[in-house]
Amino acid sequence: MSTLLAEDDVLYRQHVHNLLMQHLPQFGPVYTASNGKEALELSRQHQPSFVLMDIRMPEMTGIEVARQVWSERPNTRIVFWSHFADEVYVRELHKIVPPQTVYGYLLKNCTDEKLVSAIQAVVQDEQCVIDREVRGVDSRSQNKITGLSDAEYEVLIDIALGLTDQAIASRRFLSRRGVTNRLRNLYDKLEVSNDQIESDEWGTTFSLRARAIRLAFKRGLINAQLLDEEEVQLDHWLSRYRLEPLD
Repeated sequence: MSTLLAEDDVLYRQHVHNLLMQHLPQFGPVYTASNGKEALELSRQHQPSFVLMDIRMPEMTGIEVARQVWSERPNTRIVFWSHFADEVYVRELHKIVPPQTVYGYLLKNCTDEKLVSAIQAVVQDEQCVIDREVRGVDSRSQNKITGLSDAEYEVLIDIALGLTDQAIASRRFLSRRGVTNRLRNLYDKLEVSNDQIESDEWGTTFSLRARAIRLAFKRGLINAQLLDEEEVQLDHWLSRYRLEPLD
């Protein structure tokens, strides 16, 4: 058996490496990676049975590394270890976890004892171990009333990137009415309209579009890293409409 430890923070990486050597030496050897690209390369080279991995890393996110690892070796045990229980990560995990695969998701504020225990449960006992806070986020994400559909999530990304209704309709192959319906459903699920206040002096208080983006950030549905990645996809789409510069 072997283990891959992927963590960009050198202090966290060294601390967890020491924990593994002290409490779980049978899981060795332990290969370490400081970014996502290196983690994927080491995974392909050594094919470890167990991966302990941060979600936010340079080069590639832990989610993207896991997608590649599981596509090649779906029985690999992975424990995600992160500061964040953002709903965006929970949504992405639901899309990539293979059927019957055992994995874990712990927050970095957990104790050393809990981390070691969780690793043993995932690897040896074949039990999924999900942090309580992450389970709460997952429950909200899967709830029909509060959870966003893929279509609603797409329109959230588009307005967060600053697209107009017309541009969204073109990008998503929708009518203007279709865009309006998706936005209405998004506002309902984020309860944006409940914040609206009307005054005789200035009319409505909030831009529902801007308020939805604010609440989505607060809820962890979007974050700066996600929008940076989505901006790249948007640039690919827009490139067909940009004129070539004149000589």
